[in-house]
Amino acid sequence: MSYKDDTTTSCGSLPRRHFLQTSVLAGVSAAAMPTLAGARDVACPAQPPDIKPFELDEITIADLQAGLASGKFTARSITEKYLARIEEIDKQGPAINSVIEINPEALAIADALDKEHNRARGPMHGIPVLIKDNIDTADQMQTTAGSLALLGSKPARDSFVAQKLRESGAVILGKTNLSEWANIRSSHSSSGWSGRGGQTLNPYALDRNPCGSSSGSGAATATSLCAVAVGSETDGSVVCPSSANGLVGIKPTLGLVSRAGIIPIAHSQDTAGPMARTVRDAAILLGALAGVDPRDSATSASAGKAAADYTKFLDPRGLRGARIGVARKYFGSNEAQDQLMNHLIDAMKRQGAEIIDPADLPTHGKFDDTELLVLLYELKADLNAYLAGCPGAPGSLKEVIDFNDRNREKEMPYFGQDLFIKAEAKGPLSSKEYTDALDANHRLSRQEGIDAVMDQFRLDAIMAPTAGPAWLTDFANGDHAAGGSSNAAAVAGYPDITVPAGFVFGLPVGISFFGRAWSEPTLLKIAYGFEQTIQARRPPRFSPTLKLL
Repeated sequence: MSYKDDTTTSCGSLPRRHFLQTSVLAGVSAAAMPTLAGARDVACPAQPPDIKPFELDEITIADLQAGLASGKFTARSITEKYLARIEEIDKQGPAINSVIEINPEALAIADALDKEHNRARGPMHGIPVLIKDNIDTADQMQTTAGSLALLGSKPARDSFVAQKLRESGAVILGKTNLSEWANIRSSHSSSGWSGRGGQTLNPYALDRNPCGSSSGSGAATATSLCAVAVGSETDGSVVCPSSANGLVGIKPTLGLVSRAGIIPIAHSQDTAGPMARTVRDAAILLGALAGVDPRDSATSASAGKAAADYTKFLDPRGLRGARIGVARKYFGSNEAQDQLMNHLIDAMKRQGAEIIDPADLPTHGKFDDTELLVLLYELKADLNAYLAGCPGAPGSLKEVIDFNDRNREKEMPYFGQDLFIKAEAKGPLSSKEYTDALDANHRLSRQEGIDAVMDQFRLDAIMAPTAGPAWLTDFANGDHAAGGSSNAAAVAGYPDITVPAGFVFGLPVGISFFGRAWSEPTLLKIAYGFEQTIQARRPPRFSPTLKLL
């Protein structure tokens, strides 16, 4: 979720590290107890320790599977390595604070999977995955959305996402921190902060924001604390943290991945999605997550459209002959980023892509107000329904608001809950204001938006900068992100894939390819072709602050 008070973060006076500078435009213990306000909030180290080499750094799922097949690795040994790395990097130094809780059953799960080695379940067999702390797991872990109000909440049933991961043979390693309540509590929030988990840092520059709300999934995957991770998005919460952390992120078509058992914001836009260091790994994870779920009626539309293996669509020459429209109205927030995007457009042309520039949505900017209105209505209805099934937790949005008021010192030290309060004031989903706004959203983003421009120019995909470079984490003023192209696909419920595009002043940025409903195969082909051409992914350097030439 991309919507949107004490002290501004500053690490600018910290000593220079010995890591190489990135040039402009260059291509284990669980956090089981709540973190009190400020306890882990943007504590940039004065002298970050040297980062030891890590055997699994930047490793792919294919590499891990090869190691499992040869006997070099076992599921247990891989899991142990990631757990040790989480303790070293995430909790001690540089303490990016991306993992909110470790799964105490992770090693036992890995042991059980090792016994199945001769009948592996598929490419995810034995692969450690981190999932966002708004995704239900029926185990010893909590599901809290980062809120102290849900501390101790242990769902009685797995989410469909967790169920599919277990069926695939993945090891659910733990849960990641997030922007509390997926960034829908306040219009002045600091992305990556939760009352339970504190502030997650951006591993590329520790005083910068990792973007939200899947901030922990982004920072952890960028830092090789897991093979891949699962995030969730209402508007921007998979693609923005993927962009800010140099990752591939897939926001699927609404209904491709079940929403059952995920703490909701809005059923008309919510979806889980993969976050990975490569397009291939993201495609593998997407295949593991997709499927029809009787608990989520929206998934019935995916029957016959979902693929068990999305890697079959990957083509290193995927740009050749692809008709890609440039959504120019999403440019303009950062001059250096625009220069980079123009360079990349030229590179895609040289690979045989047909570029239509501009190819803007006719309805650009016309559904911003109705989007927020719909989200507020659906937040009240959907969250009330979820909380009603959580014994021992607040039973409604109103009770969460009251909890936050009673625990203001711990839950609201930096920003309040104005969006919660606005949502609570909304009526039922039968209200004409809501139904009119939802109808307008779908018409403006679909028929008169993405579909219209793709029909007009016969496009395979639309491209735009995913989001601006990471901003300074700032509790005094809240988020001050610039740019972002997630809203059209988010409101439409259409797919959006971001791929690492390069660096702007040493900070990673992504390029987004989005298109019609169920066009994941086409988008993956294009995204893979782009990735193989540009190869912009670089691991983070954990710089205390931005270093310029």
